[in-house]
Amino acid sequence: MATYINPYTDFGFKKLFGEEGNKDLLIDFLNQLLPPHHQIADLNFRNPENLADLPTERKAIFDISCKAVSGERFIVEMQKAKIKYFKDRSLFYATFPIREQAQKGDWDFRLQPVYFIAILDFVYDEETDKQKFLREVALKDQDGELFFDKLHFKFLQMPLFTLQEHELQTKFDKWCYFLKNLSSFDHIPTILNEPIFQKAFETSK
Repeated sequence: MATYINPYTDFGFKKLFGEEGNKDLLIDFLNQLLPPHHQIADLNFRNPENLADLPTERKAIFDISCKAVSGERFIVEMQKAKIKYFKDRSLFYATFPIREQAQKGDWDFRLQPVYFIAILDFVYDEETDKQKFLREVALKDQDGELFFDKLHFKFLQMPLFTLQEHELQTKFDKWCYFLKNLSSFDHIPTILNEPIFQKAFETSK
């Protein structure tokens, strides 16, 4: 029997990142992916029933309201499910936190930024030479210039993360190493023996 949970299961994913008492773990992880102006100071889990007609898929998605250190509000949709038509569904899911911002009456249509972050235990890139571990997507024009700065997709294809313990350099590297190998660890690796990961390991027992 494994010492630690598998973070790719619904149970493991929620236990590690989806409980109120572990918000500090989620904040620390997300801050490695988000830009400096959207570093999270606090977050709250939003209504998990937005896709009530798709319950088997919805349970794999977190809808998170974030407050940046600057005070700005933004939304993170986070998922890990292995599903068909992955790109299509990612775009579909991202429309929910956009549409939910609509206000009754006189509204100026100003939107809060939305980040869609997916931690995947599969590779969706079919062409090997174009595969990327971290793929960051934004809406750009024909010249590659950013058209809209309030919708971002970040896809982590975890099978493509190949760094070993001695190669880890950043906090992001460490989180990815932790997530990819968690269920195979029987003790805390030296490089992860720091408070935030100590709590993550303890939570994952």
